[in-house]
Amino acid sequence: MLDVSHAIAQPAPASDGAISRHDYRPPAWTVPETRLVFDLDPATTRVTATLSVARNGEHAEPLRLDGAGQEPLAVRVDGVAVNDWRIEGEQLVIPLSGDAHAIETEVEIAPERNTQLMGLYASGGNLCTQCEAEGFRRITYFPDRPDVLSRYAVRLVADKARYPVLLANGDPVDAGDLPDGRHWAEWNDPFPKPSYLFALVAGDLAVNRGSFTTQSGRDVQLGIWVRAADIDKTHHALHALKLSMAWDERVYGREYDLDVFNIVAVDDFNFGAMENKGLNIFNSRYILADPDTATDYDYDAIAAVVAHEYFHNWSGNRITCRDWFQLSLKEGFTVYRDQGFSADQGSAAVKRIEDVRGLRAAQFPEDAGPLAHPVRPDSYLEISNFYTATIYNKGAELIRMMATILGPQGFRAGTDLYFDRFDGTAATCEDFVACMEEAGGVNLGQFRLWYSQAGTPRVAASLSHQAGEGRATLRLAQHVPGTPGQPDKQPMVLPLKLRLFGGETGRPLGPEQLVLLDQPASTIVFDGITERPVLSINRGFSTPVIIESDRSARELAFLSAHDDDPFARYEAMQQLMLDTLVAAAVEGRADHDAVVTAVANTLADADLDPAFVAEAVLLPSESFIGDQLASVDPEAIFRAREDLRGALGRRLSDQWRHAYDQAPAGPYVYTPAAKGLRRLRSVALGYIAASGADDAARLAFRQFETADNMTDRQGALTTLASGQSDEREAALDIFYNRYAGNGLVIDKWFQTQALSSRDDTGRLVEELARHPDFTLANPNRARSLVGAFGANQRAFNAADGSGYRFLADQLIALDRLNPQTAAKLLPPLARWRRFDAGRSGLMRGELERIVATPGLSKDMFEQVSKSLG
Repeated sequence: MLDVSHAIAQPAPASDGAISRHDYRPPAWTVPETRLVFDLDPATTRVTATLSVARNGEHAEPLRLDGAGQEPLAVRVDGVAVNDWRIEGEQLVIPLSGDAHAIETEVEIAPERNTQLMGLYASGGNLCTQCEAEGFRRITYFPDRPDVLSRYAVRLVADKARYPVLLANGDPVDAGDLPDGRHWAEWNDPFPKPSYLFALVAGDLAVNRGSFTTQSGRDVQLGIWVRAADIDKTHHALHALKLSMAWDERVYGREYDLDVFNIVAVDDFNFGAMENKGLNIFNSRYILADPDTATDYDYDAIAAVVAHEYFHNWSGNRITCRDWFQLSLKEGFTVYRDQGFSADQGSAAVKRIEDVRGLRAAQFPEDAGPLAHPVRPDSYLEISNFYTATIYNKGAELIRMMATILGPQGFRAGTDLYFDRFDGTAATCEDFVACMEEAGGVNLGQFRLWYSQAGTPRVAASLSHQAGEGRATLRLAQHVPGTPGQPDKQPMVLPLKLRLFGGETGRPLGPEQLVLLDQPASTIVFDGITERPVLSINRGFSTPVIIESDRSARELAFLSAHDDDPFARYEAMQQLMLDTLVAAAVEGRADHDAVVTAVANTLADADLDPAFVAEAVLLPSESFIGDQLASVDPEAIFRAREDLRGALGRRLSDQWRHAYDQAPAGPYVYTPAAKGLRRLRSVALGYIAASGADDAARLAFRQFETADNMTDRQGALTTLASGQSDEREAALDIFYNRYAGNGLVIDKWFQTQALSSRDDTGRLVEELARHPDFTLANPNRARSLVGAFGANQRAFNAADGSGYRFLADQLIALDRLNPQTAAKLLPPLARWRRFDAGRSGLMRGELERIVATPGLSKDMFEQVSKSLG
């Protein structure tokens, strides 16, 4: 992903080295067939690649193959060694006179020295690959772009004792032993795929096997490969895989197409997982789970990521991207699909709340800052920087809006048409939208602006009641703020679900309506409204916008108790809390009564799902509060939030104690009901601690010691970590000693402390960075401490700039090892304009120090330059 190709047949670089979407041209040469032979060794691996190439159209261009970091040993054309090849930049250029040839190259690479974790690298004694987006060029010379689809035949040769398991894409063909203690295996993938989907794994692994019978009666052999010691932690992932396969058949009519489906878990991985055809490679945190080491959140995340990568088999593999500007074609669509799957496995309302919270935490700030970009970007310097919340999460919201506009039957017809029409091809976002139009019989011309315009629309909503006329009037106005390179925006198509409720009776005043706001302003008149109406708007978060309404605290409290849309009910509570917290942060004081009453009513409603209650009564995060302010004051926000937490804890003490006592009976079970009770218990414990209760630390420590599962244990540790008690130190020591050697759990230990609300968190984090177990070489560990600290708004934004210096130091060091991971941890510094002059000056100074670092990667240079621009 670090090397941008400069081939003439690819998108051409702009004057600043950026690649432009508008310069796309089809590949000059196609590669229908690829044969790869790997002689595997961690120090020196030899790769022999035989490519059947075909000239694409009438032109005289030579063959250009991308490469990075390998040593070329030989080049043959149609079986004959040639010497007229040359290296131009990071490309192997071979002059060819005919229209079709067999090109053979031999190269050597060094997996054990590959700290970037792109291409072929070593992890935990095994060898594995990561090729998206541009990692395949680090393995062998190839036209490494997503619109070059090829059928792959692969032969792996390795020392049998060291690497007894040899896996690659597709189905196994044959295997055997060699006389020198080595062995070989051959794999064949009959489906054309781009090079970014190539994968291999060689290692000493155990497998949890299963099977799945497809809707047409085919038996598929499933395997999850891990270290032998971890095999008992794979059952949940295997179950989730089977559920995903059945769900995709039932909901989208998509059946799996190979005879085997393998997943391998590795400890060192830049992403969550990778959808390589038939051989998914996962970060181990998204595979391994048992009650003692994984929280309910971990279990949920494993199921979601397993589903996501499996769903890619159709939305990403069978149909791939024409170019990387179309990344959301596969990622946005597949996120939408995995969200639907997860919603069906438990509470759909809670899942929607979680998805929107994630969107607001990561994507809304991205849209409002210097790194804002459209869902379909127009240019990039380093494509790895566009694996963002905008591409994934906002991209999913675009799919959701189209599904809302078309309705369930129309949307299913649209996806069927898309899968049928573009199967086996490299498609574009436009292709997807056109299928929705054709199948749904709608015009999505203006809707396409969602793909080309960055920024989060803001919708002003004002409802008035003409009681004497029995009428209500809703006035809507939209505005899309300017973003870098796009100062002026056109009106968007905003599908807004809304409903009116009677302010006295609480009854609905008519059915839910879907309003398509496609003009700067619009007026909607409701007749027959004799009762004072209350507006429920953007129900289900039907469009990713910021609603600015004139609803009073009384009306928001009313909706939090009476709205029949679960998300809208949650949203009313959150807005009520947010208004109170913003007032407190700005004015130094606020009336807590309305929030306390609304939370009390929610806790007292026995008909509500405990999981929903837990989400509804949580206060908005400090960072989300900051997003509402013209200038972020971290200390004022922290004080306002702590004051409200304390007031809620003290004034609702009995209700929190009652909620806390509603723990699931018996040993740990992973069910929606049990998850909800554990979640509410954790939230209640946090409020008990916020109240200042004398027994709070003892209560948390007792839960910590007696818990039979990680959810309760970490919930207690999180509460203790922000306090000053002796129990805090004891719990942290016990936790560390109990799980020493378990990397995924020790990540939790680092993260919990980095997110602490203590006054000395910054100093503690600096000490943890010197801990023997801390390393920047492992992306999970870097994210657990450095990434978590950057998300701790108050601690990171210490007025003396110590947090900024710490992050900059870590990023400079990490950039030398793994630029991709380093660049993804930069955004907290990129928000420097949101803070007061003192803090913004210190943040900008650290950005300038980073960009002046000799040898800075393109990943980091692009992100810092945009942040400073």
